[in-house]
Amino acid sequence: MNVWRSLLVCFGVLSMISFIGPTPQALAIQESDVGHTLIHLENGMSVLVQEDDRFPLASVRLYVHTGSAYEAADQAGISHLLEHMVFKGTEDRAPGDVARDIEAVGGYVNAATSFDYTVYLSELPAERWQLALDVFKDMIFGAAIDPEELEREKQVVLSELQRGEDNPSTLLFKDIQKKVWPETSYAWPVIGYPETVTSIRPEDVKEYIERQYQPQSMLLVVVGKVSAEEAVAEAERVFGGLRNTRSITPPNPLPLKLLGTEGPQVTVRNGPYNKTYLSAAFPAPGFRATDATGLEVLAHLLGGDYTARLYRTYKYEKQLVDTVSMSYLALERVGMLYLHAVLDSGNLETFWSQLMEEFASLSGDDFSEDALDRAKLNMEDSLYQTKETLGGLASKLGFFQFFEGNPLAEENYLAELRQVNHATLDRLITSYLAPSRLSVSTLMPAEATEGDAPVRDDSAVSVEHALAGIIAEKWTQEAEPGRDSIATSKDKTVGEAEYMDLGNGRTLVLLPDPTLPYTAVSLHFRGGDLLITEDKQGLSELLGRVLPRGVQGMSTTEIQDYLSARAADLNTSAGRDLLGVSAKFPTRFSEDVLDLVVQVLTEPTFPKEEVAREKNNQLATIMKREDQPMGRMFRELFPQLFMDHPYGYYHMGQPDDLEALTREDVLALWEQQRSQPWVMSVCGDFDREIVVATAERLAEELPATDDPVAFTAPAWRDVREFALHMEDRNQAHLLLVFPVPGQGQEDGPGLRLLRNSLGGMSGPLFRTLRDEQGLGYSVSTFLWQSPESGFLAFYIGTSPEKLDQAREGFRTLITRLHETPMDEESVERGKNQLSGDYYREHQSLLSRSTEASGLMAQGLPHDLNREAIEAAQSLTAADLKELANKYLQLDKAYEVTLQP
Repeated sequence: MNVWRSLLVCFGVLSMISFIGPTPQALAIQESDVGHTLIHLENGMSVLVQEDDRFPLASVRLYVHTGSAYEAADQAGISHLLEHMVFKGTEDRAPGDVARDIEAVGGYVNAATSFDYTVYLSELPAERWQLALDVFKDMIFGAAIDPEELEREKQVVLSELQRGEDNPSTLLFKDIQKKVWPETSYAWPVIGYPETVTSIRPEDVKEYIERQYQPQSMLLVVVGKVSAEEAVAEAERVFGGLRNTRSITPPNPLPLKLLGTEGPQVTVRNGPYNKTYLSAAFPAPGFRATDATGLEVLAHLLGGDYTARLYRTYKYEKQLVDTVSMSYLALERVGMLYLHAVLDSGNLETFWSQLMEEFASLSGDDFSEDALDRAKLNMEDSLYQTKETLGGLASKLGFFQFFEGNPLAEENYLAELRQVNHATLDRLITSYLAPSRLSVSTLMPAEATEGDAPVRDDSAVSVEHALAGIIAEKWTQEAEPGRDSIATSKDKTVGEAEYMDLGNGRTLVLLPDPTLPYTAVSLHFRGGDLLITEDKQGLSELLGRVLPRGVQGMSTTEIQDYLSARAADLNTSAGRDLLGVSAKFPTRFSEDVLDLVVQVLTEPTFPKEEVAREKNNQLATIMKREDQPMGRMFRELFPQLFMDHPYGYYHMGQPDDLEALTREDVLALWEQQRSQPWVMSVCGDFDREIVVATAERLAEELPATDDPVAFTAPAWRDVREFALHMEDRNQAHLLLVFPVPGQGQEDGPGLRLLRNSLGGMSGPLFRTLRDEQGLGYSVSTFLWQSPESGFLAFYIGTSPEKLDQAREGFRTLITRLHETPMDEESVERGKNQLSGDYYREHQSLLSRSTEASGLMAQGLPHDLNREAIEAAQSLTAADLKELANKYLQLDKAYEVTLQP
């Protein structure tokens, strides 16, 4: 993952921004120069606009140069708390109306807080993009900060804090922060601490806005089907009247020599886990440093993907870990090289000993020229691929302008990337990887724990000493201190879908979109769990994992290298009724990648050692899900709802059943699976001749069954309540599940509209249970449907003592839906959300190809979702009331709870 993307996707944990100072006079950069328009208003606020008419959408971002690193220690978490409060009412909008106004037109609005910046974001229909600017200004500068609302929202944040404490990875990162960035404002979590959050007063929040929200420190980005001239004029009208109340001095990077130098620091704690979780980090400079791009390349080579050195050695070859990764986390004034691994406790000391030996002798020459070229190609490719969606493009443009203040920053980054060589890597290894700078935090399973938090018992202390001793024994070299340093779119249109019947239930769908030179391919077979028996639960998942792990003449690692050299992805997966294969790649590599797709489907070798590896990986995934409350709950959901049907299986299997599966089982299932009907969908700027030839070749080489597996409805269980328990957790979770018909049936559009009208931050469910009653951080609805069955579910995560109140809240709301039609505003918002959500979620090429092949493989039209959205537009509140009475019947509901 490249530096700027790592910042943007890790909101609230890892990302940040840099300073934008006031500009004394307006400066416009015309579109002919860099593809977008850039203006600085008189008050110093920057406005960046890029016209892009691929979709009937606009993506709007407002970046503000403030976050948790700009807080006082006794107000830790105030930036994040403000992010919550801006949705709780303004001088002109009641609580919930900020989200309601955006969602009412089919848009989406949210905000995210990081260490060095806060971003407000909205995606909405192109004809209503101006609304985002009005809402952003009102929610920030007109925020009411009502004392009662503040107290309620503090409880929501405390619930969010508890939720994080249940996540091993979150706990590890919080501990690493304190070790790597001691005595700085980066040492505390973005969300703050319970004692600081509860002490924040309304006047503290208002003063924080007045102090930190200066127009000179703000950037507005508008991307989509908009007029640049109109966007700049609207930005001036809405924000031009804001005034700076103080001058701002750009912050300096923190000297690297002051960070994390008292190492090695090792902490081991025991907790209620199935696996051991280990994180290790070295302090590094921030993203402005001259070494930043090189550090990104080094981290990618060590642990960035399946071809990386640590993954290939410790995961694939030695099988000492379930997962291992390494990344360069670059913030504005600081950074870190961050390693994370999940493994069995019995492998911990062996893994750590070998890893320390490797770090001690590591040099730039340990990476081949091919590996270095692959890393740089894939990092460059990831940058280009973000332009596929309007949100990704807005984030890319926003990052480079806000953090670099230079329209040529992207070109500069790419130039730096291409200049990284083995000598660069050698210098970086010597400068930054040193045992004295190493911080380690580990969570291990324990038979029992005291209280709610992991503890350091005697066994933990013993392991702690062992890990520290290994560092001292294996790695004695010291590093030299690192230095402290500060595509134009073309006029192309999306074409109509084209279908080709290849015979025997096989179909090719072509979805041309020449916007970017990429191709996405999805192929779905009917089958998955429908082809297995109850004693083989987990087998279809195993087949999906092993299928691409070897073909005639190529091993797993050779396949990974082959794909990486072409900046391509190829994945296979199995579900409850389908098995899918997908690939995405630059179109210039079409022949190479599609030939490999054919090989995976016609010449898979299923090596015995790969089957064993993937069984271990699958078991590790089960164990990790069992460590996560939500993972555990949803793993148990289908088996507790359905019986005498594959939908009621544990899709990933149970540990004992999984252990009994063999390579012969995989081969037997593939023999059935490959003969089932399939649909291949291709989206993008594809080479039609090569694509058609590929589909025809598959139709010829894959056998076709005369008796394809059928989609059938499962039987629902008689027992309607099921309780789960997890020791030493903080939150309770409640699911209320209602049976509904499958996809493509008459009430389908209405059920989608009912879900959307109830959900969202401005929906009745969120307003009632979270905003009014403060029952939990997360409240939502979701709809699952197969061709012949489905369910609509209500979910809330809350405190255990509030579980009964949450349950009653669901029941009261449902009873009201039976008796009184939903308000027209919520219904209209739901209709707009259906449309807005659909287009936002289907901007990427792969999302569109996957939708088409998946739906058609289930015997449904490829445009079923669009048809349902159109049908929902004519429904009324009375229609939804009828559906609520028909399907939301409390005496037929299923309840699943998970409690500490």
